[in-house]
Amino acid sequence: MTDLTEIKAAARKAAFARRKAAFDAGPPAAAGRLSEVLAGFRGVPLSGYMPIRTEIDPLPAMAEAAAYGPVGVPVIQGAGRPLRFSRWTPEGPLKDGPFGAKVPETDDYFDPEILIVPLVAFDPQGGRLGYGGGFYDRTLEGLRAKRPTLAIGFAFDAQEAEALPLEPTDQPLDMIVTETRVLTF
Repeated sequence: MTDLTEIKAAARKAAFARRKAAFDAGPPAAAGRLSEVLAGFRGVPLSGYMPIRTEIDPLPAMAEAAAYGPVGVPVIQGAGRPLRFSRWTPEGPLKDGPFGAKVPETDDYFDPEILIVPLVAFDPQGGRLGYGGGFYDRTLEGLRAKRPTLAIGFAFDAQEAEALPLEPTDQPLDMIVTETRVLTF
């Protein structure tokens, strides 16, 4: 185990505790700011995510966006591979996907231009600490090689860290939206 691996593990452990406390506090209308941001991008293909465990819930904002354009959710294709995004609708049938997240029953893949990205922690410079699989880093790198792709981290305020242990392969976020504010980079 490297020093960076240990540092990241400790940062994740602390961030998970902060996120759980924020989740347990249950802020009302946590996706309100996210809806406000997405209103400026009506009709642009986007991907959200199906919240698991103590993640902040983007579903209300995703449902609103789905009335104007395509919305998808990530589908893990395997270890070391980028994500693909399958079209999602608020009432569409779902099946169990990897890691406990639901995915659309029928695969209907497309490339989003905006990704709402779950995270464990973020810093004031737009750094993101994920779960350690590198799925979003690989995916954003590939999508950004094709066209401009906006990465919006969605998190509770409590998930902010002063600084995060980042690597050169970590893809930066363009924006972070919390239950109370919007940070742009």
